[in-house]
Formats: sequence, C-alpha cells, structure tokens
Amino acid sequence: MPAETDPRFLRSREAILHAARELLLEKGPAAVTHAPVAERAGVGRATVYRHWPRPELLLVEAMATVPMPFFAEPTVPTRDWLRRELTAMAHQLDLDDVRAVATTLANTALWDEHMEARRAQFAGVLSERVTAALDDAQHRGELTLAIPGRNAAAALIGPLYYRSTIEHSPADPGLIESAIAALGSWTTD
Repeated sequence: MPAETDPRFLRSREAILHAARELLLEKGPAAVTHAPVAERAGVGRATVYRHWPRPELLLVEAMATVPMPFFAEPTVPTRDWLRRELTAMAHQLDLDDVRAVATTLANTALWDEHMEARRAQFAGVLSERVTAALDDAQHRGELTLAIPGRNAAAALIGPLYYRSTIEHSPADPGLIESAIAALGSWTTD
C-alpha cells in the first residue's frame, strides 16, 4: 500500500500538522520545529522528518491552515492602521523562522505547483485586503492614491521583505512611513 494511502501514514501526518498548528497559534513560528511538534503530536521525531524533512516546510503547511492575520480588519484612520499592520509584519519578518518560511515559500514556488498555489493564495489575500482598505480610504477622502490600488501591497510589503530577506536587517519606522507616504497624498496623519 503506498504511504499516501496508508491509514497510519495519514493519521500521523494529520496529528503532526495539528500539533504544528497549535504550537504556531500558542507560541508563534519559532516553536514549529521537529522536536516540539513530535512531542505534541505523540510521535517520534523521525516520523515528523519523514513527512517534512525541513522545519520550514512544516511551518509553511501549518501557516496555510491558519487564517492570515495581516491586514484582516481595517480601521480608521487608515494610515494609522497601515502603520500598525506593517510594524507587526516587520516584527514577524525579524524572526529567523519566519524569514526562512518567506524565502522557502518564494523559492520552492518556482518549481513546486503545490507551493506555488500557496504563494498565490497568500499574495492574493494580502493584495485583496490592502486594495479594499485603500479604496475605502480613498472614497472617505483620507487618501488620493498615486499608484493603482492593486500595486499597493507590493509597494508596502516589498520594502519590508527586501530589508528582512536581502539585507537581514529590521525594518525601521522610517522605512514603514516612507512606504505609506509613497502610496499617495494623505489628508490625515
């Protein structure tokens, strides 16, 4: 019987993924490594390695089952909300495990259709949320966009990703403010 259809294989995989999801929600991305996941799932570390040879792959899969927290609930004033959301994202990207997941997802998506679907899902959710919030802000008169709304997520998140993954440095408040200001003309601070 192929491993993918073996009931024991499927049960251990689900237990591991459930444990990883719990640890992610309770303790954050740094907690999703082979040893604590194996302990929580009640399986041996070798079983976790068999399913996910690298911890960042397990983390990516666990993250895909957890609702995306960023840009989920816009508040007014929009500029303050963006500052809070981007600061939270920057703090997450400062974590080595999150940085590893971000780069692994981008890299693996180049050759793995499953990962490409996850990457597209993450990007789509972020883009839709940011676009909707900025369109609403523009309708309220808070902002006159200088770029198309569909480009806003890339303009906001791109500098944080670059700073984190390429420069291996934290995104400071000045970078976040510059990204927000580059969206257009704000009528409120």
